[in-house]
Formats: sequence, structure tokens, C-alpha cells
Amino acid sequence: MKLIPLPAFTDNYIWMLHDGHQALVVDPGDAQPVLDALQREGLQLESILVTHHHADHTGGVAELQKTTGAQVCGPATENIPGPLQGLSGGDRYSSLGLVFQVLDVPGHTAGHIAFYCDAVDGVPLLFCGDTLFSGGCGRLFEGTPAQMLASLDSLAALPDNTRVCCTHEYTLSNLKFATAVEPDNTDLQQYRAQCEALRAKGLPTLPSNMALERKINPFLRSRMPAVVASATAHDAALTRNSGAFACLRQWKNDYR
Repeated sequence: MKLIPLPAFTDNYIWMLHDGHQALVVDPGDAQPVLDALQREGLQLESILVTHHHADHTGGVAELQKTTGAQVCGPATENIPGPLQGLSGGDRYSSLGLVFQVLDVPGHTAGHIAFYCDAVDGVPLLFCGDTLFSGGCGRLFEGTPAQMLASLDSLAALPDNTRVCCTHEYTLSNLKFATAVEPDNTDLQQYRAQCEALRAKGLPTLPSNMALERKINPFLRSRMPAVVASATAHDAALTRNSGAFACLRQWKNDYR
């Protein structure tokens, strides 16, 4: 299996997974990068996986479905271009001979889902949309801090070697914020340097992996004493009343 991040817009990635013949794509906000890749690689598009309804993740779905006949699957409770196979947490979806487990991960949107396969060439793979970013997490447009924290907890429980396929190249800005939260985190310092080197060469920082995210992502570390202390120092009242995670999310919203 070959995993490819197709750049779209200014900082989106449309993930493509293929076996040399058939392909699936995840969150195609723009059809053209997918059509170009299909032609370049000589592939037939079998499936379109959608994690949530935002236009930068769904804008290319209708054209791709019409052009290729691929099956579209996505969250059952959100407005996704159809015809759609609606999916919810606990469902399973098969494509390319792989079985993906559907996870409910509300927070960024109310019906956001993720797709997890426990073995793609022997390694787990997660398509997490805008719930989890490397070093960060999605904004809470339709959910609560408690919902997003529960969603992130469920993702953080996945195996260490799970490849984390986020849909935005937000890593450097996220790591800048993470460093403000945990300035003494040496794992974070090392990872930030690696990512800066990759971006200087025009290369993606993704996929990440779950073991790394648990070491460097403040939104997965909101119960760690150093993170709680940092949140408290930033806004003691918000941390006391709503918890460190809610404080971190608001802090990141305002961070420049």
C-alpha cells in the first residue's frame, strides 16, 4: 500500500491510499489534485472517505463521485454530498481489502468521525480529519471541551505506532504554541527542529505517530502537571472552572 498526502488549497492534505490499481481518498476538498494523481498513477478510485462536513473537506466529493463512480462514505449525522453511505461510531467500512473501524470523535463538528485500520502493511493507520493535528487539535466549532477531550482520549489510546494522518499542515504553528505551554519538553524541542527542517525543504511533517503525539501534544497532555501549571498561570479562573483542556483550547484560539 502507498500512502500519499496530496496538497490542496494553502495547507490541506487530501490523503490517498492505493495498492497500485485501486485507491481511496480522504476528505477531498478539491477534486483536481485527486484526478491528477489518479491519472498520474494509473489508478481507479474505489472509495471517498469523509470525516466531517466542512467545505475544505467535501468540496470535491460530488465531482469525484460523478467522474469515477467511487462510493462515498461519511458521518451519518452531517450533510455530506451523496449518494452517501452514512457511518457512525462502531461501524466498519471495507475498501482496498482493508477494514476500517469508524470512531465517533465529536468536538470540531457535532458528527465528526475518524477512520482507523489496525493493519495497513502491518502498521495501524488513522485518518482523523480535523480532530487531531500534530501538536494540536481542531477548534471547537460545534462541540464542547469535554466532548473534544473525550474524543482525543479515544485516539490517544490507539497503539504507539499508529500513523496519524491529519488533514492540515499546521504542525509548525502548533509546535510554537506547544513550546509556550511546555518550554522544557525536550521531546517537543527535538520534534520542532525536525519539522522545521522538513518544511524548509518543502516536505510534509505528516503522518505523525501516536507515541510521539502523546509526548509533545499539549492537548493530549492536558492532565500532566507541567501543562496544568502552565494553563493555570495563563488563566487560573478558566482552568479552575472549566479545566486545563478548555483553557488550552481558548489560549490557542487567541495565540499569535
